Amino acid sequence: MQQASGHTLKAFDEDIERLRALISQMGGLAEHAIGEAMRCLVNRDAEGAEMVVAEDKKLDALEVETERRAVQLIALRAPMAGDLRDVVAALKISSVVERIGDYAKNIAKRVPLLENVGKIEPLSLLPEMARIATGMVHDVLDAFVERDAEAAVRVWERDSAVDDFYDSVFRTLLTHMMENPHNIGQSAHLLFVAKNLERVGDHATNIAEMVYYAAAGEHMADRTKRAR
Repeated sequence: MQQASGHTLKAFDEDIERLRALISQMGGLAEHAIGEAMRCLVNRDAEGAEMVVAEDKKLDALEVETERRAVQLIALRAPMAGDLRDVVAALKISSVVERIGDYAKNIAKRVPLLENVGKIEPLSLLPEMARIATGMVHDVLDAFVERDAEAAVRVWERDSAVDDFYDSVFRTLLTHMMENPHNIGQSAHLLFVAKNLERVGDHATNIAEMVYYAAAGEHMADRTKRAR
């Protein structure tokens, strides 16, 4: 009986590791997509932007595969307590990472609209904002793979940096529009890009809360209340 139990435990561990690997793969694709979308935006690379939009289908397919494996794992292994939290977290996180990929696609779709526009000074602020947001995504998915609740908290705490960046970009673009009415169209596109990056940061904090709950068995809000 002990042997069967050990075998079942090993099979579950292998299944959950495959789930984590799929989500890591999704995270890598989402990070790359955001980086490429920003590169295409800065360089006005409409052809490259088109590739970013097309590549989003890979993320969609991986989300479907992750969902299929997670549901199958629950049905076949009937995990309990912490194991069940891990599987449910994987299911939810895959959906969030797919949405992060959608933000990269949204940014890429703006590139052709700015292809023939001259130098836009506020554009120089956006790559750094993208770097911070994608860094959060990278680190929070590492926290999920490692089941590291404290690392998830550290990512959650970094969201204010993205919000501050968005506020700064918003003010800069508003000034840019006020200086010259001809800047309104291009500034509106960049504001859309900034908002998408801000949402990437928000989603990274959502994942952090899921990771924390899966690893610690309590909600991050409860931990925050105790720390006050």
